[in-house]
Amino acid sequence: MFHREGQRIILTTFFLVCAAVLISQFYVDIPWVRWAVQISAIVFLVLILQFFRNPKRVLIKSFDEVIAPVDGKVVVIEEVEDTEYFNDKRIQISIFMSPTNVHVTRYPVSGSIKYSKYHPGKYLVAWHPKSSLENERTTVVVHTPKFGDILYRQIAGALARRIVNYAEEGQSVQQGDDAGFIKFGSRVDLLLPLNSAIAVKLNQKVVGAKTCIATIIEKSVDEE
Repeated sequence: MFHREGQRIILTTFFLVCAAVLISQFYVDIPWVRWAVQISAIVFLVLILQFFRNPKRVLIKSFDEVIAPVDGKVVVIEEVEDTEYFNDKRIQISIFMSPTNVHVTRYPVSGSIKYSKYHPGKYLVAWHPKSSLENERTTVVVHTPKFGDILYRQIAGALARRIVNYAEEGQSVQQGDDAGFIKFGSRVDLLLPLNSAIAVKLNQKVVGAKTCIATIIEKSVDEE
């Protein structure tokens, strides 16, 4: 299964690859050049297909857990001062996605969208410390029964030139559902309450809609 955001690119690439293979077959007389062109074209198509893959994942939804919104590697676990929405301290978990990872963004929690904003910006490499504040990005806040407000950011990297965000303010969303897509290398930040029990470690590989990022044992914020 492939993500809808890749349909146009996949079709365009498929026709270009077919054209390259046919043209080289009939108009290139040197065998090794012909084979090189054909193999390179097919490898390029395979790379495009694997980038836009969208594996179906079955999730048992839980209000007690924040799950990984994307596939990738945990590159940051630290306390930060958020100045965009919370204006207080939060625990930031950052997940770096290489071009070989699945690039679908999934909602890390179930709840209602309180905030969704796009920020134009730079294209620093995604693991750069300033990428969270200076790169092109989207910020989304989901209100949950147990954790209160959970913020996540889709951040463009050096290669990513388009962020797709489906979250709209007032919308009810379900944990693990499709929240968007980032094309060609990127990063996602999660900002969690300080009382969250972090369940991952630095450099750990995580799987979107599967890996638990954090839990909480406090009573529901809606009950307080």
